[in-house]
Amino acid sequence: MAWTVRALAETLGLEFTGDGATELARVASVEQAGPDCLTFVSRPSFLESLAETRAGAVILAPAHAERAHCAVLLAENPYAAYARAAQLLHPARVRPSGIHCSAIVDAGVRLADSVSIGPGAVVEEGAEIGPGAVISARAFVGAGARIGAESRLGEGSIVCHGCEVGRACTVQPGAVIGADGFGFARDGDAWVKIPQIGRVVIGDGVEIGANTTIDRGALDDTVIGDGVILDNQIQIAHNVRIGDHTAMAGCVGVAGSAVIGRRCTVGGAAVILGHLEIVDDVHITAMSLVTKSITLAGTYSSGTPLESNAEWRRNAARFRQLDTLARRVNALEKNKPGEES
Repeated sequence: MAWTVRALAETLGLEFTGDGATELARVASVEQAGPDCLTFVSRPSFLESLAETRAGAVILAPAHAERAHCAVLLAENPYAAYARAAQLLHPARVRPSGIHCSAIVDAGVRLADSVSIGPGAVVEEGAEIGPGAVISARAFVGAGARIGAESRLGEGSIVCHGCEVGRACTVQPGAVIGADGFGFARDGDAWVKIPQIGRVVIGDGVEIGANTTIDRGALDDTVIGDGVILDNQIQIAHNVRIGDHTAMAGCVGVAGSAVIGRRCTVGGAAVILGHLEIVDDVHITAMSLVTKSITLAGTYSSGTPLESNAEWRRNAARFRQLDTLARRVNALEKNKPGEES
């Protein structure tokens, strides 16, 4: 379905310049956009590319509107406006409601109106599926689990027994919600498994990436707040609590019982150790290792940047000598000429 620039602007609550009758059918990059495409520029460093674009319209900050030679949608935050426009131009696939003949749905399941359950899906006894929810092919919903209205479970995703997924959530293919956490007690040379009797409770509007795993609590619940975004292949251990609107990039690992505040961001492959607390509005850069609680909002980093192997070997050797050098400096400071010892 094509949108005119005028209709798109009115729907998004934006002002526009240029031909409001221009029809837009899709979004595209500045370089690849054609006359039926909407594009955007959010960084000043990319403004030069507007001179060559063939796009029908572009989303720009008002200060840069004169740089475009096509219709312009004016937005203080062009990237966020682009995201909303892309949802309109590329709406999610509408799954037909009903239960596929190959799905297995227990007689005791509570199904609301307009639920879609795909081929090979399994929904166990006592589960509850809210209005408009989509359970895709081969997805699994365990006994007593709850899936909120308009939520979508991707192909092959798993929500284990007793766990809850809120309203308007997206669980990408292969994600596992509610597997046992890593709970074992040492007994001599052996390990004794500790039953994991908590749940996973997920708020509203949460996005969970492909093959991400969220372990159920050992005693209390693992809790994911409203609006949280988890990228692909993230590990959230048992009893972790993540505050509203926090976002984590791919391959992050969070150990058991860590508590992470609201509006935090965690870069790719960062690791947060267990039983730590991180306050609201903390930003952790990629590949960082968090070994202690963070009590002040701000941006935190650890690790060293990439360098040639020869340089790294020299610096690694010097790092091993750091304690000895620090002791020598302290000794020299204590024995400066003219100072009392």
